[in-house]
Amino acid sequence: MRKYLLTSVLLAVTFCALGQDLRCNISVNAAQIQGTYRQAFQTLQTALYEFMNNRSWSNNVYSVDERIECNFLINITEQVGPNEYKGTLQVQSRRPIFGSSYSTVLFNFNDNDVQFSYQEFDKLEFNENSYGSALTSLLAYYAYVVIGLDYDSFSPKGGNEYFKKAEKIVSNAQTASEKGWKPYESSHKNRYWLIENILNPKYSAVRNASYTYHRLGLDQMASKISEGRDEVTNGLLSIQKVFRDKPDPYLFLLKIFFDAKSDELVNVYSEAYASEKQRIYQILSEIDQANEPKYKKITEEKKNI
Repeated sequence: MRKYLLTSVLLAVTFCALGQDLRCNISVNAAQIQGTYRQAFQTLQTALYEFMNNRSWSNNVYSVDERIECNFLINITEQVGPNEYKGTLQVQSRRPIFGSSYSTVLFNFNDNDVQFSYQEFDKLEFNENSYGSALTSLLAYYAYVVIGLDYDSFSPKGGNEYFKKAEKIVSNAQTASEKGWKPYESSHKNRYWLIENILNPKYSAVRNASYTYHRLGLDQMASKISEGRDEVTNGLLSIQKVFRDKPDPYLFLLKIFFDAKSDELVNVYSEAYASEKQRIYQILSEIDQANEPKYKKITEEKKNI
């Protein structure tokens, strides 16, 4: 009987572990906060790691190797009251490319509107149906965005379920005192506008382009480099159409895409034909003018040493 119970427990633990979605590296940097009990921030980091990695964010079953890789860096810059802090959050997520050891960046975003309360050993709780904790709502929001972007890269609009969950967190936070959740804050570049753009039908071609770019493009390039690169180009052409239609003057979702992809695009086209390089440079310099100097490298001839 004891052996049977032990086996049952082990099976239960294994099943729970397989249900977890994220492999999240999370860091809390509080170097700018002086004269405070430092151990509290280490305790916070450990608690946040467990909150992100031990929770099942979806109903899907993952092996350890299949979990979505992401990094969260909380940089605490100011203490504004007893146990009340302000700072920033850098979020990056990656996805492996089929048939290679390469991982591509899906999301690379810096949130400058972080504010939360924390006292050492506070229990981190999250409820999808209400806004309780600023800190856990923030992390849950980005967990769902990260998962949604990952799913979008494997199937057309595959991340809808998770983006809707992130949208619900935003809706619940409309009466919150913390910044970043409301449409009139942060010059249309905050959590509200990120999820609004993702779910806005006017930007649907950008989401479809993610599938084309990743699943039909990069995932093919290990075995069919030219065919895969052609699909990456098709994804960029879809994004170019959105840029020209200009669904809003900020084009926030396009900035999010190119913040993750600009360096990679230079590498993708480094071995293309000269005519293709020139065409891609024209497309990219139009739709992502901020990174035009970077894209100029695509057209430069490599010098033999």
